[in-house]
Amino acid sequence: MNNSDTSAILSTEDHSELMQNIANKTSSQFFHLPPVANKSLEKSRDEHSQNGKIDADGILLEKFERSSQDPALILYTSGTTGKPKGVVHTHGSIIAQVQSLTKAWEYTSADQFLHCLPLHHVHGLFNGLLAPLYAGSTVEFLPKFSVGGIWKRWRESYPTEGSKADDATTVFTGVPTMYARLIQGYRAMDPELQAVSASAARNLRLMMCGSSALPQPVMQEWEAITGHRLLERYGMTEFVMALSNPLKGERKAGTVGKPLPGVQVKILADEEHGNEINEAGELCVKSPSLFKEYWKLPEVTKESFTEEGFFKTGDAVTTDKDGYYIILGRTSADIIKAGGYKLSALEIESVIIEHPAVSECCVLGLPHKEYGEIVGAIIVPEADVKRKRDEESKPALSIEELSTWAKDKLAPYKIPTRLILWDSLPRNAMGKVSKKELKKILASEQ
Repeated sequence: MNNSDTSAILSTEDHSELMQNIANKTSSQFFHLPPVANKSLEKSRDEHSQNGKIDADGILLEKFERSSQDPALILYTSGTTGKPKGVVHTHGSIIAQVQSLTKAWEYTSADQFLHCLPLHHVHGLFNGLLAPLYAGSTVEFLPKFSVGGIWKRWRESYPTEGSKADDATTVFTGVPTMYARLIQGYRAMDPELQAVSASAARNLRLMMCGSSALPQPVMQEWEAITGHRLLERYGMTEFVMALSNPLKGERKAGTVGKPLPGVQVKILADEEHGNEINEAGELCVKSPSLFKEYWKLPEVTKESFTEEGFFKTGDAVTTDKDGYYIILGRTSADIIKAGGYKLSALEIESVIIEHPAVSECCVLGLPHKEYGEIVGAIIVPEADVKRKRDEESKPALSIEELSTWAKDKLAPYKIPTRLILWDSLPRNAMGKVSKKELKKILASEQ
């Protein structure tokens, strides 16, 4: 609040006490928003529609043309690799992005989004709200993420085979942990409810996933249950979305697709020798949706761009034979420098998560005097496996068991040499694990 120089806070009744206290501690004025009754928007919609389609260009562009380079939003980065920075987006960058997403994923006024993501990051704000509203779609909010609530809403949308409610959900976008929990909820249903739920989910037009890497077992099981191959894409607070698997065409597991129209990308090659990651380097992006600056950080802003105006993402990437981009992880957190090799933590995680005893895992480089770093794995065991092993007075998984299992799946130097078992992984509001914080925790424990 203080960093952004906020001068006014608006709050509904539900949060008024909390926000009033914050206003008192800052230089902000507090304004209470009275309740707003639900009213039909059909009249307003009709006034700006042509043959049932929203004339978004007519409504928005004429108003923003004169102020396209003016600041419109300050969004803060998630802070997984450093202190959060205020990212300033302009009216022009917002319009460019929502137009791009609307076209790429074919959002229309016939779509209804079921929204349960936070609005302080670009996934929930742009993909799930601003772009749908630009297209004239309806956005329905859940108060919070609820496994039972989402399955129930889909069953209400498509109550029987071939039937569709007037307010049926057509698009859903979430983070990997949401889909993993939805799968757990599905497994807990009785067979009859499973059949109805899976049938309903198959009727949605589009399901997407982002904000962190999607484990392939989750993707495969979700496709088996619902028939949907989740559309993965890649974005950052600084430019929103830059790469995407196609709406129509092959969606490749483990990739984030190709550049969206109008987006230029290049890879700054890693010139160090002994690089295990073939033709990998830092992804750089130039896009009409690029942010204007980091708030109050002119030097950091300048250092974040190449001379040609490409933004340096800090993410290591490579491409497959078809030009689909593969995210290897943050250059500062997900690239492990072990004994002369550079290893992708995300690649190792994608293998370990397939172990039957593993519910969640986080792979990171841990300091080592001889090798620089060693491969460490923090694992959250599957509840049933942990319960059974506890009864036998054994750990849910041992490093020897993991090594034996992984020897045919990973090169020897990629197999973790340190295993840590935890009940859960600490995550931020977007479901992301901060490896920087994990390393601090492990260092303090040592």
